Amino acid sequence: MSLHDGPMQKLACPRTHSVLKFSGSTLVSDSGSKYFIVDDTPVMLLDDIKQTIGLAENSLKRARGGSGDARAPELYLESLGLIDEEKSGIVDLYRSGNCKIDPVVSFLIGATNGIMYKHLIGQLNQYPIPELPLPISKGATFLDIGCSWGRWCISAQRSGYAPTGIDPSLGAVMAAKRVAKGAGLPIDYVVGDARYLPFKENSFDVVFSYSVLQHLSHEHVEKVLSEIGRVLKPGGRCVIQMPNKWALRSLYHQIRRHFRQAEGFEVRYWSLADLRSAFENAIGRTSIFVDCFFGLGLQKSDSPLMPASKRLFIRASELLKRLSKKLPFLINVADSVFVESCKPS
Repeated sequence: MSLHDGPMQKLACPRTHSVLKFSGSTLVSDSGSKYFIVDDTPVMLLDDIKQTIGLAENSLKRARGGSGDARAPELYLESLGLIDEEKSGIVDLYRSGNCKIDPVVSFLIGATNGIMYKHLIGQLNQYPIPELPLPISKGATFLDIGCSWGRWCISAQRSGYAPTGIDPSLGAVMAAKRVAKGAGLPIDYVVGDARYLPFKENSFDVVFSYSVLQHLSHEHVEKVLSEIGRVLKPGGRCVIQMPNKWALRSLYHQIRRHFRQAEGFEVRYWSLADLRSAFENAIGRTSIFVDCFFGLGLQKSDSPLMPASKRLFIRASELLKRLSKKLPFLINVADSVFVESCKPS
């Protein structure tokens, strides 16, 4: 989809929220801020703030015309946040011509889907598309924050939504665009920062995010929630996956790091009470429901991709998930939860 056809209707300067205009290969705001367009993809990252993840800096450098990884510059490997061995694996798969799926996705799977998916790195033969925990829609606008290669955008589109994905990784967004194009799906993608969403007020009916905000500091999460509240339409809702601080596996990981404060991209664990308070203060009426047990990111739809031992964990998680609807106290030991908030009409 052309930038002129879709995203421009919602795009705004992430700094001032002012209108953007085309100026050659850039977008310029009324205040003079300039944003580059790379292969019809707007790169809306601010260049004068500290980024939450290093790959965003690489996305900015590439957007400004910097040279890419010489092995395959068209894949934007430098902005993927992967180790060099994994980048080499992408290049080998890409050059082999035997790619059943996008080679970047094949190696991003461990980073996006969780530790249980590590065995699939470089081995995928199908796209693992999860089931969206939302009702079927008839064209509601949908924003996926931290979309990476676009799995939740694809799920949303299949459920009748009109999705837009945003991620600070230029390489991941380009992979998402290739996947969507190959499947003939009309999905818009933008490179940007969740703390400074490059969209106009009241642009989206639904804002969604999975396995993203858990990596940000509480201060940054509060900034993101404020931005979500701004871009949601009145009566709109956000559904955000977050980790439960007091779940057994969550406690195990906190004990391993001696309950020290999280650093860098480590997971930040939240109590259910703190989640409810933060979301209600920023957006509106909030409820919390179970995503999964025994870890973060387990999806029923991915069972066919798993060995028997891991399928058992997924089945057990799904059983407890169903039981939690009759026994609400089980949410207190769920490792991963969805926080759903509604913006007042």
